[in-house]
Amino acid sequence: MTETATPRPVEAVPAHPVQAPPPAGGRGRRRLAEQARAYAFLLGGLLCFALFSWYPAIRAVVIAFQRYTPGSAPEWVGAANFTRVLHDPEFAAAWRNTLAFTLLALLIGFAVPFALALVLNELRHARAFFRVVVYLPVMIPPVVSALLWKWFYDPGAGLANEALRFAHLPTSNWTNGADTALVSLVLVTTWANLGGTVLIYLAALQSIPGELYEAAELDGAGLRQRIRHVTIPQTRFVILMLMLLQIIATMQVFTEPFVITGGGPQDATVTVLYLIYKYAFLYNDFGGACALSVMLLALLAGFSALYLRLTGSGEDA
Repeated sequence: MTETATPRPVEAVPAHPVQAPPPAGGRGRRRLAEQARAYAFLLGGLLCFALFSWYPAIRAVVIAFQRYTPGSAPEWVGAANFTRVLHDPEFAAAWRNTLAFTLLALLIGFAVPFALALVLNELRHARAFFRVVVYLPVMIPPVVSALLWKWFYDPGAGLANEALRFAHLPTSNWTNGADTALVSLVLVTTWANLGGTVLIYLAALQSIPGELYEAAELDGAGLRQRIRHVTIPQTRFVILMLMLLQIIATMQVFTEPFVITGGGPQDATVTVLYLIYKYAFLYNDFGGACALSVMLLALLAGFSALYLRLTGSGEDA
């Protein structure tokens, strides 16, 4: 009689061992260490801001209420610095010139970068080359740029009047005339700051979905209708923010009046920042300079808050 072999049971293959989760305390310590490293990296930036931005700003507010000369003990005078600055004959001229400069910069220098960005966005060839050409003025140091324009505006041998003579057109006094000096400086700042603004607009334009333009073309919209109903609404936030930044920057114009015109002729280009420079380094009146700086700070801060409130830019961000 033949015996039947009994089959041996198949042993189960052991699964991969399941690793136990690390203890909660270990995860917490690692997260705390990562946060500590992040704050350590931020500490350098915070110290730079505190030392070179926040402390000078707070110190300027304090000096605005003091009679202060470097090397001597400050004396508290209350609002006397503000009163003296307000009665300065140059005070009204500086604010009038600054506001006029800002208005002219908006009329001349705000629409031009947007229009140029629209043209560059439509190019199909040599786009990179023209971007570099547009951005070149930004890479020139501001003082060097101002000196070049000072030579360009020279009423005698300057290139501007030479070009007008070649075209048989009447020449201009440019920065030597009280009625043309401010407009001439606006052209300088527009040219010097054009490239950065154009590139920002160009980046905003390239982020607009092409389907929106295709739908507008199918509806029969022309170029102006596409710009009005597609381009401008899609770039609204960028336009509003750049307008605010331009107003703040032009209210603090200094390099061009200082290098090209020296505030002249007949105080036609004296700006608020140039008057602050005169109080501090020509009159040795740091209290008056800080008082004028506090006025400018309060104006720009109040305007920025009102602007963001009216436009809703803060909510869009």
